[in-house]
Amino acid sequence: MPTRRIFLKSSAMAMFGVGSTPVWLSRALYAQDAPSPRKKILVAIFQRGAVDGLNVVVPHGEQRYYDLRPAIAVPRPDATADSAIDLDGFFGLHPSLSPLKPIYDSGHLAIVHAVGSPDPTRSHFDAQDYMESGTPGRKATSDGWLNRAIPAKADGRNSPVRAVSMGAALPRSLRGRNDAVAINNLNEFQVRDARGAETFESMYGSTPDKFLNGTGRETFDAVKLMQSIQKQAYTPANNAKYPNGRLGQSMQQIARLIKSDVGLEVAFTDVGGWDTHVNEVGPKPSVGQLANLLNDFGQSLAAFYQDLGDRMTDVSVVTMSEFGRTAKENGNRGTDHGHANVMFAFGGGIKGGKVYGEWPGLAEEQLYENRDLNLTTDFRDVLGELVTRHLGNRQVGGVFPGYDQPKFRGLVA
Repeated sequence: MPTRRIFLKSSAMAMFGVGSTPVWLSRALYAQDAPSPRKKILVAIFQRGAVDGLNVVVPHGEQRYYDLRPAIAVPRPDATADSAIDLDGFFGLHPSLSPLKPIYDSGHLAIVHAVGSPDPTRSHFDAQDYMESGTPGRKATSDGWLNRAIPAKADGRNSPVRAVSMGAALPRSLRGRNDAVAINNLNEFQVRDARGAETFESMYGSTPDKFLNGTGRETFDAVKLMQSIQKQAYTPANNAKYPNGRLGQSMQQIARLIKSDVGLEVAFTDVGGWDTHVNEVGPKPSVGQLANLLNDFGQSLAAFYQDLGDRMTDVSVVTMSEFGRTAKENGNRGTDHGHANVMFAFGGGIKGGKVYGEWPGLAEEQLYENRDLNLTTDFRDVLGELVTRHLGNRQVGGVFPGYDQPKFRGLVA
C-alpha cells in the first residue's frame, strides 16, 4: 500500500515514504470541493513523566492515603482552596483541577482509577513505548495504537489531515501505515526553502523526475489545505481562554482543525514534566510543581471543552501516562516510579460523572510489590472502548494485537 507522511514544522517541510503513487494526496482537497458529514474525532493526550494519580484524583475516603503521605497528601474536602474537590464521597480532584468539576457534574467527564499497563517496567522509555504501541511488554511492534485505530474508509476519501500530532515530530502512537501529519504550529510553517529564494513547489514542479514532479504537486495540494486554515482568523468560542503553555496552545490548534472541517479523525498531543521525585508539592498542595502542572492541564482541557461547545458531541478526549507513582512519599517531598495510575475521558458519548474501576485499596498487602497502587483496569480496556464505540472501529484485535477482547466498562454510550 502506498504511504506518505508529511511533517509540517515551524519553518520547513520534510516528506518521506515508500510506494509508487501517493493516492491519499490526490484527494487532498476533497473536503473543500464537497461537504462531508461530521466525523467522530478522538483526541489523545499523553502526560509524559508518570503522573502521580493518587494526588490527582485523591482517595480521601481512605485513611491509609494520609498515613502514607504525611507531608504531601491533599487534605480531605472542606471547601477551602487547598483541599480536595469532592466527587463522590470517596474520591476528590486535586484543587488545581477545579475547572474540570463542572464537566464532571454535567456527566461528560469520566475518571478511571487504578488503571495502566500490566507490564511491570519502571523505565519511562519502555513504559511509554509499550503504551504508545498498545502492546505492553512487546518491543518489536513497529506502529502505534492510534494509527491502527483510524477506521478504514471504503471509498478511499481520506483527508491529508485525518491524523494529526501537535509537535515537531510524529509520536510513536501515530506511526504506521496510515498517513499522519506532525504540525508544530499552524501559523508558522512556510513553504520556502532555507534560502527563501525558491519555493519547494517550483523546485518539484520543474524537476524532470516524474515521480518527484507528481509527488511535489500533490504534496502542495495538501499544503494549500493547511494554508486555507491559516488565512482564517481564529477566536475561541464561548469566551474560552486557553493558557499560554504548550498544552493549552496545542489544544487550541486541535480545536481550530476540528472546526475547520478538514477531515480530522484522530489527534495527539503530549505534555511533560510529571516526574515529581522532588518537591512535588510546596508548603501546601495548591502550590508547587504538581499544582502548576495541573493548573495548566485543567485549564487547557476546560477551555477546549468550552471552545468546541456542541461540537463536543463528535469529539472524545482521553488522557494517559506511562505509569503512576509510589503510594508512599519519599524523603524529598516527592514520589518515585510506581505502577497503576488514573485516566480521564470526556466529550461525546462519554458516560461521565463517575469514577470507574475497581479500587484495590492502599493497605500494604493490597499494594503492588508492597509499594504501588495495584492495577485493576488495563489501559487497553479504556482505549479499546473509545476506539470501538466512539470511532466505530470494530477491529479492536487489530488495534491492540494479542488483546482482542478488552473488558468494556460502559464508559462510552
